[in-house]
Amino acid sequence: MERRHALPGGVVLLLGAACAVITVAGLHAAAPLAGPVLCALVITVAVSPFTAWLRRRGAKDWLAVAATVATVHTGLILLIGSLALSVARLANLLPRYEAEFAALPDALRRLGIPPETVARLAQDVLGGTLGVLSGVVLLLAVALFMAMDLAWFPHRLELLAARRPDPVGALRRFARGTRRYLVVCTAFGFVVAVVDTAVLWALDIPLPVLWGLLAFVTNYVPNVGFVVGLVPPALLGLLEGGPRLLVTVIVLYSVVNFVLQSVIQPKVVGDAVGLSATVSFLSLVFWGWVLGPLGALLAVPLTLLVKALLVDADPATRWAGPFLAGER
Repeated sequence: MERRHALPGGVVLLLGAACAVITVAGLHAAAPLAGPVLCALVITVAVSPFTAWLRRRGAKDWLAVAATVATVHTGLILLIGSLALSVARLANLLPRYEAEFAALPDALRRLGIPPETVARLAQDVLGGTLGVLSGVVLLLAVALFMAMDLAWFPHRLELLAARRPDPVGALRRFARGTRRYLVVCTAFGFVVAVVDTAVLWALDIPLPVLWGLLAFVTNYVPNVGFVVGLVPPALLGLLEGGPRLLVTVIVLYSVVNFVLQSVIQPKVVGDAVGLSATVSFLSLVFWGWVLGPLGALLAVPLTLLVKALLVDADPATRWAGPFLAGER
């Protein structure tokens, strides 16, 4: 008989690392395409129980899919429309601060903040926002076709489960974990948005609802999302009331958001999805670099997907699961 020789463990490890580098490099190069596609996947996973519920209530497949697509598209359009309307109101508001803008560099220098750093940060945030918005059309199109596949995908998954139970079980755990994560983040985001809006309204910061909506969106970015949402109202505080109001906005905003988003939420998220706070933070850094701002928003769901495919799907690699899990 022909004798088979297994590759040494070190060679297997190097080959796996090389494949991982190639895959990550490909995702990074294709970020404008991969980001919206992966976002559409996460949205489809999130709304799939709604489609299943409609079918259990007797709705035809085409009607359940149509209702799901309409719900997803309506929600995204309302969110984007609200942001666009608020940004338009902000643009109309800015001319009244012309004198304050002229004096802003000197005020920042007195606070020890280089104006170039603030300008670069604002440019990065604006560029990232425009990059996310530019992929909205592709996201809506991909989400449409993925939602249409919901009519037959569960049946195919059942057939596959009979032959390959481990991968199917891993994918189902990924779907459940993703939905739990989105529910937790949405609940915390709503609370954060309401509290931030109330604080900014009490401080008489212009457009508090806009900044509350921004806080809601950035809440999906693990651990540090509130920093992005802090910059615009803090700058408006500086323009409205000078350094004192700037410091007040930063302190109150940071206290509220740090307690909710950096102390309470990571514990709840870790219990809900089975990822430690360290893994969640590293996933933010990694996916943010690979896919940009959209990767930061999807960091935890994408990490759950990788965990499902590379760890949970194979009994030989499940030993790594406890090292990724949060405290139990």
